Amino acid sequence: MPFAKACAAAGHAVRITAPESYAASVARTGLPLEPFADPEPEVIGPVMARLMSLSVQEADALVIREVFGRIDAQAALPSILEIVQRWRPQVIVREPAEVASLAAAERAEVPHAQVCIGMHETGCRLADSMAEPLEELGRLTGLADGRMAAAPTTETVLSVVPELLDYASGGSSPKTGTIRRFHKPTRPTIEPRRPEWGDPELPLVYLTFGSVTGSIPPFMGVFRRALDAVADLEASIVMTTGRAFDPETLGPLPDNARVLQWVPQEQVLAHAVAVLGHGGFGTTIGALAAGVPQVVVPLFTFDQVINGDRVAAVGAGVTTGQGPGNVERGAAELPRLLHSPGYGEAARRVATALAELPPPSEAVPVLVDLANR
Repeated sequence: MPFAKACAAAGHAVRITAPESYAASVARTGLPLEPFADPEPEVIGPVMARLMSLSVQEADALVIREVFGRIDAQAALPSILEIVQRWRPQVIVREPAEVASLAAAERAEVPHAQVCIGMHETGCRLADSMAEPLEELGRLTGLADGRMAAAPTTETVLSVVPELLDYASGGSSPKTGTIRRFHKPTRPTIEPRRPEWGDPELPLVYLTFGSVTGSIPPFMGVFRRALDAVADLEASIVMTTGRAFDPETLGPLPDNARVLQWVPQEQVLAHAVAVLGHGGFGTTIGALAAGVPQVVVPLFTFDQVINGDRVAAVGAGVTTGQGPGNVERGAAELPRLLHSPGYGEAARRVATALAELPPPSEAVPVLVDLANR
């Protein structure tokens, strides 16, 4: 969204395409929405029902291939084709898991770019995992065989991750076109540490497993497990559960813990000395931008594993195996982060690298140049 807002602020006409169910969220941005259809429940329901019987890795692969690559894309395609034909955009900007706009751009021969929400490896693996449905989408759109598979490899990529972090694990640049890196600094007005966050004389540790975990029954138990695992830690614990989960259902809390549905992440990170999280990109990059080391316990998607690997490789924390059964192991790593200054120093190096990236407004000429090719 920062790139869309930057283009609008520069005087360019911008429209957001998103499922109809996201209308309220888009309305809050102040940008006009061109909605497309949500998938029909009778189509997506049977696929989602299969997830409970699969391993975490199998469920993740199924969602990427069948939901993102096939069901969501095919539901969106007719509307996006119509929008492109009617509005005739000069450039289309998409996120990696949304591929109907990629097909529409290729059919209309409109230049397109990708905002990589996460590490580069994530976008590349998404495209690889969706290879079969991408080809099917291409045939539905009337494209030649192989064109949809090739399209992501030549896209201009707008990344919000510094190179220091993206390639922390080694290896070469992934299969993409030109990579341009930007970052929107938050610079919040930092408030004093809140009394309800616990004893101010103790270090503050922030526990969060994102806003989605509390709505997925197999993973709801991580909140109680994490609280029990940090009950003896010499720290004040602030845990957030997301609005889909009622903290009252957790029962009695450890003396050192406070549990809330939500807090302003930038505010709590301004006072935290360590984070225990699930490796969601918002949590991961937020902690790094604040210079706070973290323990990553990837729960249910491969990108969380990638994010944890990058955090560990750059020295800004540690990561564990995937799944809720690793929460106790992750909690056991917190004392190491609290007492080893190297982790914080590494996190602050990443924070500096992020702060040195240009703002999203400097992506506008990149997109204009792409539109004029």
